[in-house]
Amino acid sequence: MSSSFNWYNPYPTVRMPVFGRNICSTSHPYAAQAGLKMMQQGGNAIDAAIAAAAALMIVEPVSNGLGSDCFAIVWDGHELHGLNASGVSPADWSLDYFAIKYGRDAQGFVNRPMRGWDSITVPGAIAGWDTLHQRFGSLPLADLLQPAIEIAERGHAVAPIVAHKWAAAVNELSPQPGFAKAFMPHGRAPHTGEMFYFQAAANALKQIAQKGIRDFYEGEIASSIIRFAQEHQAALKASDLANYRPDWVGTISTRVQGYDVHEIPPNGQGIGALMAMGILENLNLGQYPVDGVESQHVQIEAMKLAFADIYRYVADPRSMEVSPEQMLNPKYLAKRAEQIDLWHATQFKFGLPNTGGTIYLSAADEEGRMISFIQSNYMGFGSGVVEPNWGISFQNRGYGFSSDPQSPNVVAGNKRPFHTIIPAFLTKEVNGKTVPQMSFGVMGGDMQPQGHLQTLLRMLVYQQQPQTACDAPRWKVNRDFSLDVEANMDPQTVKGLIERGHVLKKVDDPYMDFGSGQFIWRLSDRISDGYVAASDSRRDGLAAAY
Repeated sequence: MSSSFNWYNPYPTVRMPVFGRNICSTSHPYAAQAGLKMMQQGGNAIDAAIAAAAALMIVEPVSNGLGSDCFAIVWDGHELHGLNASGVSPADWSLDYFAIKYGRDAQGFVNRPMRGWDSITVPGAIAGWDTLHQRFGSLPLADLLQPAIEIAERGHAVAPIVAHKWAAAVNELSPQPGFAKAFMPHGRAPHTGEMFYFQAAANALKQIAQKGIRDFYEGEIASSIIRFAQEHQAALKASDLANYRPDWVGTISTRVQGYDVHEIPPNGQGIGALMAMGILENLNLGQYPVDGVESQHVQIEAMKLAFADIYRYVADPRSMEVSPEQMLNPKYLAKRAEQIDLWHATQFKFGLPNTGGTIYLSAADEEGRMISFIQSNYMGFGSGVVEPNWGISFQNRGYGFSSDPQSPNVVAGNKRPFHTIIPAFLTKEVNGKTVPQMSFGVMGGDMQPQGHLQTLLRMLVYQQQPQTACDAPRWKVNRDFSLDVEANMDPQTVKGLIERGHVLKKVDDPYMDFGSGQFIWRLSDRISDGYVAASDSRRDGLAAAY
């Protein structure tokens, strides 16, 4: 437990670990305070997460909005639950639909837009809140939404990192329907410290508080969404919204250093983090210095091996050719580990298992409930489309589909795309009983499983406390297997990586960068001893506690 941590932090940081019996840790102070307020009013950690998620839609629109998707892992005090609230594609989508509208590229693959209406799948986040609230909530939904409504109506001063990412997006997204009206007051992005008001979103939250969340899918809000879709010749229909429901999917896990790491099963990429960790369990990572080139190299290679597989196999589980269990088989991961060369970087191919724009937040309360929650619009503002009456900014998760007809992730109707957002959770076995240890996550596209891998191994293998593990320099494997490294990484380590053949290629990506994490670690087996939390300084975040 916490006594095994080294509490010294050798990395530059503006954050200290936060201790408390009730904690809400998010990427924006207003959201963390909204969650904490709910617990102070008698709510639980799940209530806090919903309140924080609603607030984040207002204060961090560069990452999420009312048209987001979400996932959650919940420890209810007794057992673990996994929720998949990612949306499905419109029923009318198919390769032919996109071929007729957008044609094909030089290789013959169907073109699909990255932004706009034809990148939008059914938004799942609002339904996800409802599903969580019905099963675990203790306060009225209207109470949980009130902090976000107040922030949207009274306005808030835009935080520095949010302002930077906002300004980086407006040139590309300003032509999209509704974007400029919602997110370009005065014809531009708001400056740091400038007030931003979002009355349309406040109206939507008030409507949901009064009439219930299903109004978003079957009521007045749904009708506005469909009218707006029809104005722009989109495929989304009323039946697509009305038929949508989130799914309780449980979790998948792997054993790391005596702990069980849990992720949501596909269609998400959390399995990639588990695969990389399972590979590294075969390589005695602790024999290498924590920031040395050997440790970083083998972690990078394990992540590349995992990515090679998940890009080939992960899709809507109804379409996958292999199961998560096959991909996580310890014998298969041991074989993959044998391919890692300590002295040379490798361009790995996918293996063959034996067949048979995001916010992350975490909350924990003094009764032992913990929640790992993530919601996202993808690629910053997502599609760029904003329904004007209710301020609904939609995700562009449809861009996560493949145009390859041979891929299990090929675009089709009523199907979930490959998803990047992944909450995570850590448990351990004590006297034959499962005990919660940490709710955690790292936002940021493809950086997410890589962030899970790097931060968790620092805690479990090298005994770095959560804030230290959060502050440490990170690397990022890109889709072409080139590498980005943070500027504060040890120059000798960077030199060693280059000598081993890693190709460093800085990708200009102001939204994703190196991710942003929130971590809540339970201090002991006694609930009364509370938790320690870390919040990533790569965002404007806060861990708030009492």
